[in-house]
Amino acid sequence: MLLLLTSIFLLHLTAIILLLISTAHNAWWIGKDYCTDIWKQCFYQNSSCEDISYKDKEEYLQTVQAAMVLAVIFSCCGLLIFICQLFSLKKGNRFIFTGLFQLLSCLCVMTAASVYTVHFHHNDQSNGYGSSYILAWICFPLTLLSSIMYVILRKRE
Repeated sequence: MLLLLTSIFLLHLTAIILLLISTAHNAWWIGKDYCTDIWKQCFYQNSSCEDISYKDKEEYLQTVQAAMVLAVIFSCCGLLIFICQLFSLKKGNRFIFTGLFQLLSCLCVMTAASVYTVHFHHNDQSNGYGSSYILAWICFPLTLLSSIMYVILRKRE
């Protein structure tokens, strides 16, 4: 049982770390001379960064930003709830609240990555998606898997 709890804890911790990297790292879209994340656009030639300004897509960018931040918050809250439930949950009960928070995190990541995919850079064929964007999509099944595992998991001695 201790091995199972440790592996679930490590899966959850891995998802949080990947979510943090995906939210903060400057690599959602990679070009030949620039890279863009959900916060800034940086240029390689003069090593400068500036705020992103999408004139007609500002609402979509705010949606992606908010969803990624919420995903990190929900996942961190889920981990804290899991630790609290380890000590306070009665034997035989399930980790429903932890699974619910992980599911909310999963939905936020899916929303952010989907909105970014549909509304940004879809006409730009010369550049490509970066590592942070790929990590966001990797976080989606990780958080979904951990939420399912939490719901199935019962507390035993």
